[in-house]
Amino acid sequence: MSDLKIIKLPKHGDRRGNLSLVQSFLQVPFDIHRVFWIYDVPGDSIRGGHAYYTTEEFVVALSGSFDVVVNDGVNEYIYHLNRSYYGLYIPKMMWREMKNFSTNSVALVIANTQYDERDYILDFDKFKNYIYSKTIDSHFNLNVLKPRKYNHVDNRLTVYDCSVINLPKFNFDEGNLTVVESYTNLPFKIERAFYLYDIPGGEARGAHAHKQCHQFLIAASGSFEIVLDDGVNKRTVLLNRSFYGIHIPPGIWAAEQGFSSGSVCLVLASDKYDENDYIRDYEEFLNYRGIKK
Repeated sequence: MSDLKIIKLPKHGDRRGNLSLVQSFLQVPFDIHRVFWIYDVPGDSIRGGHAYYTTEEFVVALSGSFDVVVNDGVNEYIYHLNRSYYGLYIPKMMWREMKNFSTNSVALVIANTQYDERDYILDFDKFKNYIYSKTIDSHFNLNVLKPRKYNHVDNRLTVYDCSVINLPKFNFDEGNLTVVESYTNLPFKIERAFYLYDIPGGEARGAHAHKQCHQFLIAASGSFEIVLDDGVNKRTVLLNRSFYGIHIPPGIWAAEQGFSSGSVCLVLASDKYDENDYIRDYEEFLNYRGIKK
């Protein structure tokens, strides 16, 4: 999986809509450290125009469509992304641009590094010189994430421990960009990203809790409500902007409802998918919390 390629993602669908997921070293050939999304892009804009010394990326059209133009220094390749269950894997040392954005499109980018401006090559001629000389500038080392321990299980947490986190919003003439990084603006390491889309009006999603997994939910497009429940208290949070989200620690029952037309719920999780981590029965959840009704 070291070459430029389209990767088909799992697509799980039912009457409530569709879900696709990306996990470190499973759907993508790298460890996820950064996730960002590009939105509100004018149709005639071009995004990107750079290469990376070390960063690998995986690009998905969460909503709408756009073209990804990739150049390896010799040949140019154009990929049209218009389905949420396909993505483009781009290795390091590839020049990339995104253009021809449709109305209300959202580009999701998953990367194996945290942001470091030293990793960027912004001049195409400089990029070609590196390719032709087959030498990579090694004058810097990107920061390596050190795992941090956090308490996975704490049944004392309540719905008021679910934190709304404001994210950076970078405004450009070519559209907006918001980024999330492991241990930087999230209190956990991102192992999995998944998203809910094509959700019919009036449907609800979620309605479960996790034993171990932390989650962070964002309305990448449109809006919806999250109903949080700790067995005693309930709290409803409206997500309707792409630049903030809510952190839900394990042991909290959560359900999503009130999806607007064309909405996309993006979820970043601390663990890979494990059915044994889910509590899907509410009575079982109350027992897990030690609550007797």
